[in-house]
Amino acid sequence: MDAGTVRQVAISLIPILIAVTFHEAAHGFAAYRLGDKTAYMVGRMTLNPLKHIDPVGTILLPIALLVLSHGQFTFGYAKPVPINPRNFRNPKRDMAISAAAGPGINLALAIICILLIRLILFPLAQIVPAITDTILRPLYMILSAGVMWNLFLGLFNMIPIPPLDGGRVAVGLLPGRQAYALSRLEPYGIIIVLVLFYFFNIAYIFWPIIDFFMSFIT
Repeated sequence: MDAGTVRQVAISLIPILIAVTFHEAAHGFAAYRLGDKTAYMVGRMTLNPLKHIDPVGTILLPIALLVLSHGQFTFGYAKPVPINPRNFRNPKRDMAISAAAGPGINLALAIICILLIRLILFPLAQIVPAITDTILRPLYMILSAGVMWNLFLGLFNMIPIPPLDGGRVAVGLLPGRQAYALSRLEPYGIIIVLVLFYFFNIAYIFWPIIDFFMSFIT
Protein backbone atom coordinates (compact mmCIF):
# COMPACT_ATOMS: atom_id res chain seq x y z
CA MET A 1 0.00 0.00 0.00
CA ASP A 2 1.58 3.27 -1.12
CA ALA A 3 1.88 6.39 1.03
CA GLY A 4 -0.83 8.24 -0.90
CA THR A 5 -3.36 5.50 -0.23
CA VAL A 6 -2.44 5.40 3.46
CA ARG A 7 -2.95 9.15 3.69
CA GLN A 8 -6.30 9.00 1.89
CA VAL A 9 -7.52 6.22 4.16
CA ALA A 10 -6.45 8.15 7.27
CA ILE A 11 -8.13 11.33 6.03
CA SER A 12 -11.36 9.56 5.10
CA LEU A 13 -11.91 7.45 8.21
CA ILE A 14 -13.05 10.25 10.53
CA PRO A 15 -15.48 11.84 8.00
CA ILE A 16 -16.92 8.42 7.12
CA LEU A 17 -17.43 7.54 10.78
CA ILE A 18 -19.13 10.87 11.47
CA ALA A 19 -21.28 10.57 8.34
CA VAL A 20 -22.47 7.07 9.28
CA THR A 21 -23.10 7.98 12.93
CA PHE A 22 -25.18 11.05 12.14
CA HIS A 23 -27.01 9.18 9.37
CA GLU A 24 -28.16 6.41 11.69
CA ALA A 25 -28.93 8.73 14.61
CA ALA A 26 -31.08 10.87 12.30
CA HIS A 27 -33.27 7.88 11.49
CA GLY A 28 -33.84 7.27 15.18
CA PHE A 29 -34.48 10.92 16.00
CA ALA A 30 -36.98 11.33 13.15
CA ALA A 31 -38.81 8.16 14.17
CA TYR A 32 -38.92 9.38 17.78
CA ARG A 33 -40.43 12.71 16.73
CA LEU A 34 -43.04 10.85 14.70
CA GLY A 35 -44.11 8.64 17.60
CA ASP A 36 -41.83 5.58 17.54
CA LYS A 37 -39.50 5.35 20.55
CA THR A 38 -37.94 2.02 19.61
CA ALA A 39 -34.53 3.48 18.68
CA TYR A 40 -34.50 5.59 21.85
CA MET A 41 -35.30 2.61 24.08
CA VAL A 42 -32.45 0.51 22.66
CA GLY A 43 -29.93 3.36 22.87
CA ARG A 44 -29.65 4.09 19.15
CA MET A 45 -30.81 7.70 19.27
CA THR A 46 -27.28 8.83 20.06
CA LEU A 47 -24.18 10.31 18.44
CA ASN A 48 -21.98 7.72 20.13
CA PRO A 49 -20.47 5.91 17.11
CA LEU A 50 -19.92 2.73 19.12
CA LYS A 51 -23.69 2.24 19.22
CA HIS A 52 -23.99 2.32 15.44
CA ILE A 53 -20.87 0.77 13.95
CA ASP A 54 -20.71 -2.78 12.67
CA PRO A 55 -17.13 -4.12 12.94
CA VAL A 56 -17.22 -5.58 9.44
CA GLY A 57 -19.56 -3.22 7.61
CA THR A 58 -18.42 0.07 9.15
CA ILE A 59 -14.69 -0.58 9.61
CA LEU A 60 -13.17 -3.56 7.81
CA LEU A 61 -15.13 -3.36 4.53
CA PRO A 62 -14.71 0.43 3.96
CA ILE A 63 -10.98 0.25 4.79
CA ALA A 64 -10.49 -2.73 2.46
CA LEU A 65 -12.29 -0.97 -0.40
CA LEU A 66 -10.39 2.27 0.18
CA VAL A 67 -7.11 0.36 0.02
CA LEU A 68 -8.09 -1.69 -3.04
CA SER A 69 -9.36 1.40 -4.88
CA HIS A 70 -6.35 3.51 -3.80
CA GLY A 71 -8.61 5.80 -1.79
CA GLN A 72 -11.10 6.45 -4.58
CA PHE A 73 -14.11 4.36 -3.52
CA THR A 74 -15.65 2.79 -0.47
CA PHE A 75 -18.82 1.10 0.61
CA GLY A 76 -20.08 0.04 3.98
CA TYR A 77 -22.99 -0.22 6.31
CA ALA A 78 -23.88 0.31 9.94
CA LYS A 79 -26.22 -1.52 12.27
CA PRO A 80 -29.73 -0.68 11.07
CA VAL A 81 -31.69 1.51 13.45
CA PRO A 82 -34.78 -0.40 14.66
CA ILE A 83 -38.01 1.32 13.69
CA ASN A 84 -41.51 -0.01 14.34
CA PRO A 85 -43.91 1.60 11.85
CA ARG A 86 -46.91 0.41 13.90
CA ASN A 87 -46.10 3.20 16.35
CA PHE A 88 -46.50 5.88 13.67
CA ARG A 89 -49.71 7.85 13.25
CA ASN A 90 -49.36 7.52 9.47
CA PRO A 91 -47.07 4.49 8.95
CA LYS A 92 -46.52 4.87 5.21
CA ARG A 93 -45.78 8.59 5.30
CA ASP A 94 -43.82 8.57 8.55
CA MET A 95 -41.65 5.63 7.47
CA ALA A 96 -40.71 7.62 4.36
CA ILE A 97 -39.85 10.67 6.45
CA SER A 98 -37.74 8.60 8.86
CA ALA A 99 -35.89 7.04 5.93
CA ALA A 100 -35.22 10.43 4.31
CA ALA A 101 -33.78 11.82 7.55
CA GLY A 102 -30.50 9.90 7.12
CA PRO A 103 -29.59 11.24 3.66
CA GLY A 104 -30.95 14.61 4.72
CA ILE A 105 -28.48 14.93 7.59
CA ASN A 106 -25.64 13.86 5.28
CA LEU A 107 -26.53 16.72 2.93
CA ALA A 108 -26.59 19.11 5.90
CA LEU A 109 -23.17 17.89 7.08
CA ALA A 110 -21.71 18.35 3.58
CA ILE A 111 -22.98 21.95 3.51
CA ILE A 112 -21.59 22.60 7.01
CA CYS A 113 -18.16 21.35 5.88
CA ILE A 114 -18.30 23.67 2.86
CA LEU A 115 -19.20 26.65 5.07
CA LEU A 116 -16.39 25.87 7.52
CA ILE A 117 -13.90 25.80 4.67
CA ARG A 118 -15.12 28.96 2.96
CA LEU A 119 -15.89 31.06 6.03
CA ILE A 120 -13.07 29.97 8.36
CA LEU A 121 -10.24 28.09 6.67
CA PHE A 122 -9.94 30.22 3.53
CA PRO A 123 -9.91 33.55 5.45
CA LEU A 124 -7.47 32.18 8.04
CA ALA A 125 -5.10 31.12 5.26
CA GLN A 126 -4.98 34.77 4.16
CA ILE A 127 -4.69 36.22 7.66
CA VAL A 128 -2.27 33.69 9.20
CA PRO A 129 -0.39 32.03 6.30
CA ALA A 130 2.20 30.59 8.69
CA ILE A 131 -0.29 27.93 9.89
CA THR A 132 -1.47 26.93 6.42
CA ASP A 133 0.70 23.85 5.97
CA THR A 134 0.69 22.63 9.57
CA ILE A 135 -2.96 23.19 10.56
CA LEU A 136 -5.20 24.54 7.82
CA ARG A 137 -4.23 22.16 5.02
CA PRO A 138 -4.88 18.98 7.10
CA LEU A 139 -8.20 20.45 8.26
CA TYR A 140 -9.07 21.30 4.67
CA MET A 141 -8.38 17.73 3.56
CA ILE A 142 -10.55 16.28 6.33
CA LEU A 143 -13.43 18.70 5.70
CA SER A 144 -13.29 18.25 1.94
CA ALA A 145 -13.40 14.48 2.51
CA GLY A 146 -16.40 15.17 4.72
CA VAL A 147 -18.13 16.91 1.82
CA MET A 148 -17.44 14.06 -0.58
CA TRP A 149 -18.29 11.12 1.67
CA ASN A 150 -21.43 12.69 3.13
CA LEU A 151 -22.69 13.38 -0.37
CA PHE A 152 -21.76 9.91 -1.55
CA LEU A 153 -23.44 8.23 1.43
CA GLY A 154 -26.56 10.35 1.06
CA LEU A 155 -26.84 9.83 -2.69
CA PHE A 156 -26.12 6.11 -2.46
CA ASN A 157 -28.83 5.64 0.15
CA MET A 158 -31.35 7.54 -1.96
CA ILE A 159 -31.20 4.94 -4.74
CA PRO A 160 -34.92 3.99 -4.93
CA ILE A 161 -34.47 0.31 -4.16
CA PRO A 162 -35.36 -1.07 -0.72
CA PRO A 163 -33.89 -1.63 1.83
CA LEU A 164 -31.97 1.56 0.98
CA ASP A 165 -33.54 4.76 2.28
CA GLY A 166 -34.55 5.86 -1.19
CA GLY A 167 -36.49 2.64 -1.61
CA ARG A 168 -38.38 3.26 1.62
CA VAL A 169 -39.10 6.83 0.56
CA ALA A 170 -40.38 5.57 -2.81
CA VAL A 171 -42.60 3.00 -1.09
CA GLY A 172 -44.05 5.82 1.01
CA LEU A 173 -44.75 8.01 -2.02
CA LEU A 174 -46.05 5.46 -4.54
CA PRO A 175 -49.68 4.32 -4.77
CA GLY A 176 -50.56 1.12 -2.94
CA ARG A 177 -50.07 -1.46 -5.69
CA GLN A 178 -46.79 0.00 -6.94
CA ALA A 179 -45.55 0.51 -3.37
CA TYR A 180 -46.25 -3.13 -2.55
CA ALA A 181 -44.50 -4.35 -5.70
CA LEU A 182 -41.41 -2.27 -4.90
CA SER A 183 -41.36 -3.36 -1.25
CA ARG A 184 -41.15 -7.01 -2.34
CA LEU A 185 -37.68 -6.30 -3.74
CA GLU A 186 -36.28 -5.69 -0.25
CA PRO A 187 -34.77 -9.18 0.31
CA TYR A 188 -32.82 -8.80 -2.95
CA GLY A 189 -32.24 -5.04 -2.88
CA ILE A 190 -28.58 -4.96 -1.86
CA ILE A 191 -27.71 -7.63 -4.43
CA ILE A 192 -29.50 -5.60 -7.13
CA VAL A 193 -27.63 -2.44 -6.12
CA LEU A 194 -24.24 -4.16 -6.09
CA VAL A 195 -24.93 -5.64 -9.53
CA LEU A 196 -25.86 -2.17 -10.82
CA PHE A 197 -22.63 -0.75 -9.40
CA TYR A 198 -20.38 -3.54 -10.60
CA PHE A 199 -21.77 -4.18 -14.09
CA PHE A 200 -23.33 -0.83 -14.97
CA ASN A 201 -21.21 1.59 -12.90
CA ILE A 202 -24.24 3.61 -11.85
CA ALA A 203 -22.03 5.58 -9.44
CA TYR A 204 -21.28 7.88 -12.40
CA ILE A 205 -24.65 9.57 -11.84
CA PHE A 206 -23.40 10.78 -8.43
CA TRP A 207 -20.25 12.53 -9.60
CA PRO A 208 -21.79 15.58 -11.35
CA ILE A 209 -23.63 16.37 -8.10
CA ILE A 210 -20.55 15.77 -5.96
CA ASP A 211 -18.39 17.81 -8.35
CA PHE A 212 -20.89 20.69 -8.15
CA PHE A 213 -20.60 20.86 -4.36
CA MET A 214 -16.83 20.35 -4.43
CA SER A 215 -16.51 23.31 -6.81
CA PHE A 216 -17.33 25.62 -3.88
CA ILE A 217 -14.15 24.61 -2.03
CA THR A 218 -11.61 24.36 -4.83
